[in-house]
Amino acid sequence: MSLRPDGTQSLQTRVAGPGDEARLLELVRAFYAEDRIVFDPVRVSNALHALLADPACGTILLLGDGDGIAGYLALTRGFSLEQGGHFALLDELYLGPAARGRGWGADALAAAIEVARGWQVATPRLEVHHHNPRAKALYQRLGFADDHRDLLTLDLAAPAP
Repeated sequence: MSLRPDGTQSLQTRVAGPGDEARLLELVRAFYAEDRIVFDPVRVSNALHALLADPACGTILLLGDGDGIAGYLALTRGFSLEQGGHFALLDELYLGPAARGRGWGADALAAAIEVARGWQVATPRLEVHHHNPRAKALYQRLGFADDHRDLLTLDLAAPAP
């Protein structure tokens, strides 16, 4: 167990592997329920499998205290002319309710930033739902800027309107 200078327990991280898919699926389901995201188990399972199988797409870090998994973060790779090329997208960050209030959200973001630096990208980006001001406040406190844009999505698998 690793402790911070203030005596609280530090967040432990490890890279997820194929053997973690079932646990990750449970965590994603919990996150989506809490964040009001439609959970499609086939779609999510296929995406998890693809991400875990191909490091060129990104990585998933499992978050916890060394004894158990309390959450995860998915960091993926993207490309943007505006961002000067490759960037890292913090696609999902979830800590279960019992793991909150320990500073682990900030620790998880620090871990994601270190991975992004290792990828030699200049910009980590993330998205946050408008109904989650607590998460947005954390991100801004750690230096992420609100660029005052809306994320729009078109589901190409859905029937045309």
